[in-house]
Amino acid sequence: MYKDIENDYEKNIRLLERANFMQSSYWSRVKTNWEHEFITVKDKDGKACGAMLILIRKIPFLRTAMMYAPRGPVCSFHDKSALKQIFEQANIIAKKYRAYTLKIDPMIDENDAEAINNLCSLGFVHHPEKVGYDNTQCRENYVLDISGKTADDVFDCFKPKWRYNIRLAQRKGVRCDFYGAEALDDFERLMRETAERDGFQMRTAEYFEKILKSFEGRARLCMCYFEGKPLSGALMIDYGDTVSYVYGCSSNEGRNYMPNHLMQWTMIKYAADNGRKKYDFCGIPYWYDKSHRNYGVYRFKQGFNGRVVTYAGEFDMTYRAGLMQCARIMMCIKNHI
Repeated sequence: MYKDIENDYEKNIRLLERANFMQSSYWSRVKTNWEHEFITVKDKDGKACGAMLILIRKIPFLRTAMMYAPRGPVCSFHDKSALKQIFEQANIIAKKYRAYTLKIDPMIDENDAEAINNLCSLGFVHHPEKVGYDNTQCRENYVLDISGKTADDVFDCFKPKWRYNIRLAQRKGVRCDFYGAEALDDFERLMRETAERDGFQMRTAEYFEKILKSFEGRARLCMCYFEGKPLSGALMIDYGDTVSYVYGCSSNEGRNYMPNHLMQWTMIKYAADNGRKKYDFCGIPYWYDKSHRNYGVYRFKQGFNGRVVTYAGEFDMTYRAGLMQCARIMMCIKNHI
């Protein structure tokens, strides 16, 4: 019975605009440390008009839970009827788990006043002030629109230096291709090297393996090798009308062979060849601050001639205000143990 609900949800969400991998049923298989619920709503003709995956984290000592819909819901945010139906179902789920809050961070533009007002009219409080990685998801992504374009069309739009570097990598003998779990050891080594170099905490190899397995071929590793040695790697997810560059890493060696340029081009070419509408480079935190250490991330991505997309940020629905502060304290304590 539950498998039927999951299959129905997945079948319907793929038909919707704004479908993204973090709202897919596959993502619930990755986030196994959360419980989850699926919501699908349909119009009067029985056609899906909205969907939402809710992740649920229980706080047993307080007999409550927090609910989070990453990048959800998936619908037209100008369709008040669909929004109302989605959150009526969410309210029922909140009662089931005695949830104190529901957090969403939908993929709506920060300037879409109608969408923001529609959410606020349903009881959400908007938190637009945070930027960078202060939010659960980065508010600012770099997106390359490729709808209706051939791979050659897309390549011709890159900045000249980026086209040169891609060709340089190919001339030097760098080989780039897609892999599954068989390349995980190489990917993990590069990721560890990158984490040490750039000062961030990396995910485990088990987590990356879980993504590859859960997405049933829609998640792949894109790896660059030179003379058998791995130089760069990425975890790519192909979902809906978008190919997303989710995780990336590179070696301290061989950087003059420009493997990162070739790696990005390989994934972008895949997206164009397979008729996708967008290639999402994902987060570019602090892209506007040249003095910030993350600025180089933006500087590299902007050579592919995409655009900065700034999302509206987070919205919170409060169900049990009295439990909220206690629950946040409990979660902070748990995360630091």
